[in-house]
Amino acid sequence: MILEQIIQAVRECGEMILKADRTQAATEIKDGQSNNLVTKYDKAVQEALREKLLAIAPQAHFVGEEEDVHESIARGDAFIVDPIDGTTNFVKDYKCSAISVAMTHNGGQEIGVVYNPYLDEMFYAQRGKGAFCNGKPIHVSDKPLKQGLTLFGSASYYRELADESFRLLRLCFDHSMDIRRSGSAAIDLCTIAAGRAELYFELRLQPWDYAAGSLIVREAGGSVTRVEGGDIDLTKACSVLATGTGADPAFLRA
Repeated sequence: MILEQIIQAVRECGEMILKADRTQAATEIKDGQSNNLVTKYDKAVQEALREKLLAIAPQAHFVGEEEDVHESIARGDAFIVDPIDGTTNFVKDYKCSAISVAMTHNGGQEIGVVYNPYLDEMFYAQRGKGAFCNGKPIHVSDKPLKQGLTLFGSASYYRELADESFRLLRLCFDHSMDIRRSGSAAIDLCTIAAGRAELYFELRLQPWDYAAGSLIVREAGGSVTRVEGGDIDLTKACSVLATGTGADPAFLRA
């Protein structure tokens, strides 16, 4: 079964993260931004995933974060991959990073796999078949936000969004028990899917950040849209808002 093969490939690549010698990571700066980092392990994990995933589905396109040019996912099968979501965490040994792999068909999400090797938590979902963590079904929270947690990403690569990000965060803080920031969008989305928090937002993410996690949230019974409303777009960067069934995010759009 293709899902099981993808899970095995991702688990094997998780070992590369756990065994990494960060002193030899050779960190580079991307796009001239001092907080947008890439290491040799991002590239190595991506290449390992490319080899393993295309052995599973040779006909598929491969869209990886560490690519100069990205292939279209509009037709046929495609893998959308973030080899280390939370690279800054990885560089700082913060131990909160994940591998994210989505498989799409004609632009629609079919499979999502997110693996946090530090906690050995394997989240996965297949369209129409529910969401799971380490083989056990997961479901989003049904609690209202006033009884729950808000997760957020600060869109740190897009500093022009900082004021709006923190304005919305203050609104969330006033409407929820407390706030959390992990530094990994993929992990945050899975945290929503598992019912551990009630709302997550970030004002700009790339498709490889949310392609897998958003399917997992939806298959766990939750909602994923743009912050401003409307569907997320796997072909370009957009905002992301994920909620359980009890959290009403209307105050963010007031």
